Amino acid sequence: MGSDDARDLAEKASKIVVSKGAKISRFDLKRSPETLDEAVAAMLGPTGNLRAPTIRKGKTVLVGFNEEVYAELLA
Repeated sequence: MGSDDARDLAEKASKIVVSKGAKISRFDLKRSPETLDEAVAAMLGPTGNLRAPTIRKGKTVLVGFNEEVYAELLA
């Protein structure tokens, strides 16, 4: 999945949480829709593909793995 797929997924979300190692980036697209491009860029890996794992739960998209984020949002 490339950047177009990531954008489609992001446009349907109200919140996106991206985990890259210990760094967690949270995007509230409902309150700040102008952050869409930044969120899509964060969702992509160095090859331009959507990072894994990617999970959609309702209107929230989780990208990357962080145990604390998963416990918080998937509990």
